[in-house]
Amino acid sequence: MAIIITITNAILIALVTAIIAAFIGYMARKKIAEGKINQAEIVAKEIVEKAEKDSETVKKEKLIEAKEEVHKMRNEFDRDYKERRSELQKFEKRLIQKEEHLDKKIAQQEDKETKLSEKLKTITEKENQIEEIKTQQLEKLEGISNLTTEEAKSQILANAEREVRHDLALKIKELEHEAKDEADKKAREIVAYAIQKCSADHVAETTVSVVSLPNDEMKGRIIGREGRNIRTLETLTGVDLIIDDTPEAVVLSAFDPIRREVARIALEKLIADGRIHPARIEEMVEKAKKEVDNIIKEEGEKAVFETGVYGLHPELVKLLGRLKYRTSYGQNVLKHSIEIAHLCGIMAAEIGSDVKLAKRAGLLHDIGKAVDHEMEGTHVEIGMDLLRRYKEPKEVIHAMSTHHGDYEPQSVEAVLVTAADAISAARPGARRETLEAYIKRLEKLEEIANSYEGVEKSYAIQAGREVRIIVKPDNVTDDFLPLLARDVTKKIESEMEYPGQIKVSIIRETRAVDYAK
Repeated sequence: MAIIITITNAILIALVTAIIAAFIGYMARKKIAEGKINQAEIVAKEIVEKAEKDSETVKKEKLIEAKEEVHKMRNEFDRDYKERRSELQKFEKRLIQKEEHLDKKIAQQEDKETKLSEKLKTITEKENQIEEIKTQQLEKLEGISNLTTEEAKSQILANAEREVRHDLALKIKELEHEAKDEADKKAREIVAYAIQKCSADHVAETTVSVVSLPNDEMKGRIIGREGRNIRTLETLTGVDLIIDDTPEAVVLSAFDPIRREVARIALEKLIADGRIHPARIEEMVEKAKKEVDNIIKEEGEKAVFETGVYGLHPELVKLLGRLKYRTSYGQNVLKHSIEIAHLCGIMAAEIGSDVKLAKRAGLLHDIGKAVDHEMEGTHVEIGMDLLRRYKEPKEVIHAMSTHHGDYEPQSVEAVLVTAADAISAARPGARRETLEAYIKRLEKLEEIANSYEGVEKSYAIQAGREVRIIVKPDNVTDDFLPLLARDVTKKIESEMEYPGQIKVSIIRETRAVDYAK
């Protein structure tokens, strides 16, 4: 128990000691803080005093600077004011001068207006006098001419209108002439280019074929006993065999070239075989027909391939092949058609037209000639029917139908086909005719030309490709010449058949003759 009391006392003593020590420390720190505060207050006072002194100094300096700046600004303002005042004085002087100048001008203008008014008054008086004189003159003119003013105006206007129409007609004629010359020049260039690119040789074909014989004894075997062999051959082929004094040759004559070709092939086979009798002749004729049919098909396919015209009906291809054995004035129609296709294609390419359509129409333009000896009608009508039957486009049918002038061309391709046909037919040596037919054609040309009233003379020249007509100047005027030329052209087209085209030239001249004595 005593130990516990002792421990408690010790703890109390320790606590009291700690409290006293803490109090003493607090008091010591307080004194130190108070000392520092006093010291800080003294320093602050010193700083404040120093700041007040510095601020007074700065204030004085700023006042001095401000006074200097104000003085400087006042000096600049005075200088600007003096300059502006000087400028204003100068400007005022200029305004005064201008005002004086304007016053002078106004005075002068008033003088001019006064003078103009006087002149205007004088002019008005003169105009009135002129009107009076004009009225008197018009009355005198009306009395002299027996025409009123309105009638005179009408007459003058009519004369002026007539002169203007005349000048306009001359100008139109001049422009048409220039346009025609330019078009002709361009057309000649295109045609010449087409001809150069599509030059072709032509050999005139005849209506007879000659078959060579190994010897003259073969003629007797061809004739046969009592002529039975030759009769059989002629009956089966429809061809006339001419066996005359020509050594080692037999002439086959027929207007149908396919029959003539069949007879030629059959006869050559018979001669090579050596066995010639009616049965063998029939066999060889059948083989020759099949061979000719194959040749026709191959030639049609070659023509299509050469011209690049595809998609034709097989029957049209065969009809093209038949044209190999068809001639027109001695010109092979298949070669002519191929040439037309090439010419049409070249010219169409030059002018930017439809090349495929032009070539197709050119190749098929004479397709009717393949069967024109079997059907009624012209080869143009027959060709149109064939193309309709085999579903050719309307554009192709129209383009081929106009190449002989039976129909008016409605497309560029139709015109190209007509032009190409004329080019091909007009080539030197392309077509031929007998001397008798040639002379008759020339006579017919001159006869047609001379049948018109007012024609003095006519001459068929250039192998019948041109007819020149000289008219009587007293009976035929210049205005009538184009009409006469057209009438003659139409009559030639309707009454004659001829290769190519015929140019009609009409000449009218007036001569004045006198004699010096």
